[in-house]
Amino acid sequence: MKHKGKIFLLDDEELIASMLTRSLKKEGYNVNMETKTDNVVNKIKSLAPDIVILDIAMPERDGLDILQEIIGDGIETQVVMLTADDSAETAVRAMKLGAADYLTKPFNTEEVKIVLSKIMEKENLRQELNFLRSAYSQTFEKDIVGESEAIKKIKEKVEKIAQARVATVLITGESGTGKEVVAKYLHNLMYGTGTSRQAPFISVNCAAMPESLLESELFGYEKGSFTDAKSDKKGMFELANDGTILLDEIGDMKLELQSKLLRVLENRTIRRIGGQKEIPVDATVIATTNRNLAEAVDKGNFRKDLFFRLSAFYLHIVPLRERKEDIPLLARHFLKHFANKYNKKTIKDFSPEAEQLMIGSMWPGNVRELKNLVERFVVLESTELIQTEHVPRWIFSESIGTDRSPGDKFILPETGISMAELEKDLLLQALDRAGNNQTLAAKLLDISYDSLRYQLKKFGIK
Repeated sequence: MKHKGKIFLLDDEELIASMLTRSLKKEGYNVNMETKTDNVVNKIKSLAPDIVILDIAMPERDGLDILQEIIGDGIETQVVMLTADDSAETAVRAMKLGAADYLTKPFNTEEVKIVLSKIMEKENLRQELNFLRSAYSQTFEKDIVGESEAIKKIKEKVEKIAQARVATVLITGESGTGKEVVAKYLHNLMYGTGTSRQAPFISVNCAAMPESLLESELFGYEKGSFTDAKSDKKGMFELANDGTILLDEIGDMKLELQSKLLRVLENRTIRRIGGQKEIPVDATVIATTNRNLAEAVDKGNFRKDLFFRLSAFYLHIVPLRERKEDIPLLARHFLKHFANKYNKKTIKDFSPEAEQLMIGSMWPGNVRELKNLVERFVVLESTELIQTEHVPRWIFSESIGTDRSPGDKFILPETGISMAELEKDLLLQALDRAGNNQTLAAKLLDISYDSLRYQLKKFGIK
């Protein structure tokens, strides 16, 4: 059974405590029971429970004093007080001191379960919000790495957009060009990263979720709006309030949901699934896509009015092959980052030959591909300089014949070639580029997943 939460129970009446412990364990809670107050606060710190159930009338020490110490020490837990005193005065005092709720003895175990269930719902929402805020609010790009004219123009535009506090921005570019990096840089300029105000940065991948799930993630839902909606849930727009929401790969969003998004952008309000009231949201909306949205509009796959709404302020990130002067800067930036991450300070730089080889590559995966390659260098190599022999074969193949057009044919060498060896080499290159992700490797080769598996088995590639 999946645990619903961790409970710490303190009650000097062992019979009651044991009965309640058994009941809560059957319900799916992980329960630690104590009947003595000795070193109890340190035990709570060590166990880090979600909820503490605390009897007020303990013989050695008053439960309200223990509550004050828990609150005073900043222990992140919810406290439910047990009391045999049914007067309002005791309950009010407990709540003022910071208790989440209280129960009067003798209590009904079903009543306890209801109280704990409500607290856990709130606690789960609080933890989810804290996770999202910390995950997306603490690490932002202080700058965009690059000195090419294309990057300088992007930085200038970003600074102007941030200064104007524009509400909606569209960022376009091929996969891996750094659209999310630019989005985080823009967010940083708008809201800053000081501890006095950690504005949320919430990222939603529109291509990774089914339409029905994406709608509930964006707008939230009301309890009972569908079968599994057992409680109210805030959507990403609400969580991003007073901050930024990044709609990644918006070009993959279905038309019906596009119309609902347009309404949000126009009215700056959302309505949860199953809800009736309009909830105001104040968030900067940044949309990114690697698709040609104007072309998608012509084909009827993207709403024209939404496109116009988004493209009023847009940034286009050019591919890495069109700003080759940024490659050495980016490579050294990633080298320093991964050397610190993996504690590989022995690797200092790239040899001139390896650097020229990287500059000459076409980088179809753009900055992401370069970043992955540098991480590979740092993990696998130990030399002071990265040499050409450390560079994988596909970099060489991309660096040769860069002026070929897509329509050019492969020229068979006069000496001939082994078809089997060529197939095996292409399989290895695809796996290498895809980071051993077989689904992605199959896409790179334009074959089905099953065909890829067959070829791997055929050549004995694990």
